[in-house]
Amino acid sequence: MRFLLIVKATPQSERGEMPADVERLMVDMGRFNDEMIAAGVLLDGAGLQPSSAGKRIRFEGLGHAVVTDGPFDNVSELASGYWILNCKDTDEALAWARRVPFSSGALELRPLAEPEAFADLVSEEEVQKERDHRAEQLRKAPKPKV
Repeated sequence: MRFLLIVKATPQSERGEMPADVERLMVDMGRFNDEMIAAGVLLDGAGLQPSSAGKRIRFEGLGHAVVTDGPFDNVSELASGYWILNCKDTDEALAWARRVPFSSGALELRPLAEPEAFADLVSEEEVQKERDHRAEQLRKAPKPKV
């Protein structure tokens, strides 16, 4: 199962401020990410720039998108980073989430909707197309440099 582990934004991250202990945090995060890579759990992860650098796209009818420039309100609803994890179940993903080397802040853990979630809603052909699409994404994804 794949999971999205979201790092929730803070007023400081939205101002683009690094934590006072940024050097320690980078070392600890590097070690933690290395452990997840070695365990075959980490598929992707990155920090995000503040929402002031972002855009929000809202759809108002087919083909009509309205774009709003950041920054966005409700900091507690924003993300400042993410990991995509591949774990056997929610308990394993939660165990990794509990080990994130943060001294403050919040995370949100959510399972990704896999193709099988649509099995009763669309044809088997469409489910298989989605499986094939994801396999092709993995095949073409850049491989980590070791």
